[in-house]
Amino acid sequence: MELFQNRVLWCVTVAWFIAQFSKPFVQYLRTREWAWSWFFSAGGMPSTHSAIITAATIALGMQLGFDSPEFALSIAICMVVLYDAAGVRRQAGEHARVINAIIDDFSHGHPLKEENLKELLGHTPGEVIVGTVVGVSVAILIMLNAGG
Repeated sequence: MELFQNRVLWCVTVAWFIAQFSKPFVQYLRTREWAWSWFFSAGGMPSTHSAIITAATIALGMQLGFDSPEFALSIAICMVVLYDAAGVRRQAGEHARVINAIIDDFSHGHPLKEENLKELLGHTPGEVIVGTVVGVSVAILIMLNAGG
């Protein structure tokens, strides 16, 4: 089946798995609390968004050439995703944290019961950098070992 021969897709899949699977372990090291739910979470260390887009970008460059239009497009998309992961989504998470604090303050002593907003939406710059390193490393290892 041709789908299973797609090395770029393999790079993306492996980078996603490594980044997502490592989150519960990294979180445990930080908090000493175990939660498999981190495997399914957005946000956290490392950035899966960064890992998959950089894996795809590097793999495309290695397969099609770093002078190809596809690589140029992938670089543009990569820049947007990395900016979004560390910028826009991070700010949305900060806004959720502040709104949750306001709701918590308001609801003490009141019958008000509100559902908290998800605060962990984006990434710190360090999480984006580590995710990028994961993606680049996976792409280089897979593409070089696959002969491409």
